[in-house]
Amino acid sequence: MDTSKKYILALDQGTTSSRAIIFNHDGKPIASSQKTFTQHFPQSGWVEHDPNEIWSSQASVAAEVIAQAGLSGLDIAAIGITNQRETTIVWERETGNPIYNAIVWQDRRTASICDDIREHHATTIHKKTGLIVDAYFSATKIKWILDHVEGARARAERGELCFGTVDSWLIWKFTRGRHHLTDVTNASRTMLFNITTLEWDEELLRLFDIPRAMLPEVRSCSEHFCDTASTLFATHIPICGVAGDQQAALFGQQCLHEGMAKSTYGTGCFMMVNTGNKPVISENNLLSTVAWQINGETTYAIEGSVFVGGAAIQWLRDGAGIISSSEQSESLALSVENNGGVYFVPALTGLGAPYWDQYARGTIIGITRGTTAAHITRATLEAIAYQVYDVLDAMREDSGCLINELRVDGGAVANSFLMQFQSDILGGKVIRPAILESTALGAAYLAGLAVGYWKNTEELSLQQKVDRIFEPKMERQSAERYLLKWRKAVERAQDWVDLDDEQ
Repeated sequence: MDTSKKYILALDQGTTSSRAIIFNHDGKPIASSQKTFTQHFPQSGWVEHDPNEIWSSQASVAAEVIAQAGLSGLDIAAIGITNQRETTIVWERETGNPIYNAIVWQDRRTASICDDIREHHATTIHKKTGLIVDAYFSATKIKWILDHVEGARARAERGELCFGTVDSWLIWKFTRGRHHLTDVTNASRTMLFNITTLEWDEELLRLFDIPRAMLPEVRSCSEHFCDTASTLFATHIPICGVAGDQQAALFGQQCLHEGMAKSTYGTGCFMMVNTGNKPVISENNLLSTVAWQINGETTYAIEGSVFVGGAAIQWLRDGAGIISSSEQSESLALSVENNGGVYFVPALTGLGAPYWDQYARGTIIGITRGTTAAHITRATLEAIAYQVYDVLDAMREDSGCLINELRVDGGAVANSFLMQFQSDILGGKVIRPAILESTALGAAYLAGLAVGYWKNTEELSLQQKVDRIFEPKMERQSAERYLLKWRKAVERAQDWVDLDDEQ
């Protein structure tokens, strides 16, 4: 392929915004466009998106970024798609109209369904899917829609409805309903996919009462999925790379060998460690998942998900009104010598790995007359680092790997205070890349490999550039003392609902 005039378009559909980035052959972004969309909170613990707004925002930034770069569809060698995972959309096969809003991965409405299923089926589900029974995943969200939207279950059984995570929804819309597809990484996050056989699991479909006809065809992460319809672009562009956002980030960071780990600091924090060509079932409440599949070879990972990472900083800004911008958090945290004894457990949507406590609530303790906005801000940033540490500590036990360095990406890694504190608490290196768009870059790499834009992963690894390496400055004894107080704060956050029930 003549790559001199060709580029890769990466579509990064996230929880709060849709982005499009064009990468050149050196793996550098040459243009980007981003658009936020509305977050809907119909009830406490419910989080929804409008599927049509997801589509319109993603389609518009795709068109905008090509125009911004002075290109046309003819200049795009392939499209890579990465997306918020687990978020669940059900739509009509004939019209393409959603029958309900997208239920977002953060949504907790199906917690009681999970409680019932967990009692008898937790071991089976964990063994087959690598997942913990939790409202986080797609299966109970699909079940809820089928049970609560009038006529939905009967229509699904007649084959009239489609289910998809956001990647499937975008592919459906980009092809005007000609293709209903997903990839192995997104499928592995539904709680319906057997990660050993790499197929939809009939036993699990019966357990959740979900008709097989709703589900998309599962493909590898790097292959020709389909071509876009010519309604958005003047030409047909091949869609050749698809992966859930965290798997795409792991690939974008080139964590290609067993024991290599990354953490993405976005709305939540998501850590993954490459575990090689066989799934490792966690003994420490972590998730086993498909990292990627390329050329018939499947790579697995252990993952830990922190529900509230960057969202805690957003809460400081939009909920508490303590800061006026996310960028202000770093300077404010540095304006005080320490956290003043304040600890914040940001369990605003429950606690994810390794606790998996969907009933935990956000808790701030240690407040005195001397506590200031700066102390609370610093405690918020430190809480993000503590949560990441808890997951990585469990990963070390599960994988048997030391994991003495962590590759990082996502918006919050621009905060150098956070990255230094993360290194101090971990007792290891934190490596911040020169290009922070690891998620979009991973999707671009997967698409480019499929069309020969890049020859192999060795070529990709040569493109990796480091912005800064953070190394521990804190004495380990001090770090352990901080961690002990953090864990006591977590216990308080977990006890809160129990105390409420006792009244």
